[in-house]
Amino acid sequence: MILSELGICNNVKLCYNSTMQLKTIAHIRNAYREKFGIPRQSGLTDIVSRIVFEKEYRDMNALRGLEGFSHLWLIWGFSKADDSFRPTVRPPRLGGNTRVGVFATRSPFRPNPVGISSVRLKGILETEEGPVIEVIGADILDGTPIYDIKPYLSQFDSHPDAVSGFVDENEYQTLEVVLPDEFRDMLKDEAESLVQALRQDPRPQYQNDPGRVYGMRYSDYEIRFTVRENVLTVVQIIREER
Repeated sequence: MILSELGICNNVKLCYNSTMQLKTIAHIRNAYREKFGIPRQSGLTDIVSRIVFEKEYRDMNALRGLEGFSHLWLIWGFSKADDSFRPTVRPPRLGGNTRVGVFATRSPFRPNPVGISSVRLKGILETEEGPVIEVIGADILDGTPIYDIKPYLSQFDSHPDAVSGFVDENEYQTLEVVLPDEFRDMLKDEAESLVQALRQDPRPQYQNDPGRVYGMRYSDYEIRFTVRENVLTVVQIIREER
């Protein structure tokens, strides 16, 4: 991937290059098979994702000392986003109808389609695929390229007195989820993680039709549900053929 970078010149007219090459070091693996249904921010669920390294970077030495940190920063690419520049976007947080500047949001429609997420480190495994990092709370699509991993430093990265603009002005609400027993039996160990994903309300926030049946892919399933008065009810689950 080619990233545009700010050109900076000094008084002897020496400039940095206007582009740089980003290497994919790993890909993330999880149950989020499409954008619809991914949490809108990291840290909202306890769903586990796995970071699987590219062959060139499968070296446990590169992870030495990482186990001492509880949280990580992931730098990754919006691999499914339109890379055309949009100076204003419509954040779901504002109902999808109000436009604000793209740099006041975390929208994927950016000059450089790069995302950053804070996740909790669950563990580091040695597998046949080399070292694999398990993390909790990622808001990233399955198969997304990871460009870098950095430790989260609470002494410097946490700002309890920070102000969050329009996000502070709009209360974040979750849904009550009704998952009938027949579907819990079908999903088995994946039932609770699905409930966590659905609780975040995967619908576009400008859609609120109680008679509509919504659908989303999660793991190996097509999940269909309705939402009425902040209660989401799963009405059908179809296992996808592979």
